[in-house]
Amino acid sequence: MFFVLCAFESKAQEKNTVTTRAVVYHGDTIPFIELPTFQYFAPRIFANGDTIPFIELPTFQYFAPRIFANNREQRRYNRLVQNVKRVYPYARLAGIKFDEYSEMLMGLETEAQRKRAARNLEREIRDEFEGELRRLTISQGHILIKLIDRETNHTSYDVLRDFRGAFTAVFWQSFGRLFGYDLKTEYDPHGEDRLIEEIVQLIEMGVI
Repeated sequence: MFFVLCAFESKAQEKNTVTTRAVVYHGDTIPFIELPTFQYFAPRIFANGDTIPFIELPTFQYFAPRIFANNREQRRYNRLVQNVKRVYPYARLAGIKFDEYSEMLMGLETEAQRKRAARNLEREIRDEFEGELRRLTISQGHILIKLIDRETNHTSYDVLRDFRGAFTAVFWQSFGRLFGYDLKTEYDPHGEDRLIEEIVQLIEMGVI
């Protein structure tokens, strides 16, 4: 049994031995292992008679640390961050629901069916979110209206008109103006709403 085990161990060591070549470098003997060749075929473009590999990398967003002129400016920015983080989940949900129900309504045959489905949607949203949305501040409401346009590519007025009809949209637009809301507000990520867009992207990146 002893000799059998010794023979087995010797055989195992033989099997696991890797034979490598050696090279001499500055007087030292260094093992040299030649790895298999790896080939990657990249798309090509032609420029001025030359063939150039073309690899498209994903977009990388970087925002430099913000420098504030004074404490008041920093507090205003922190308050904006808090407000955007408060309402952004509702805007995202609005975008998802808008796509779902737009597809569903397009599949319905009659106007009566679409109106009934729209009322069911309104009842569902009221039951689930009315209590939370009533606790939003006026500033948060303004930001939510902007972000709904961002997520749905439709202003809040357009969403109401599409789902509940023109009369309902006009009514809520008039009612909202009493509290300083404009349901026709459009989102401007490169202008007035540049800071909001920056904060949203930081949220999506998991930075804040």
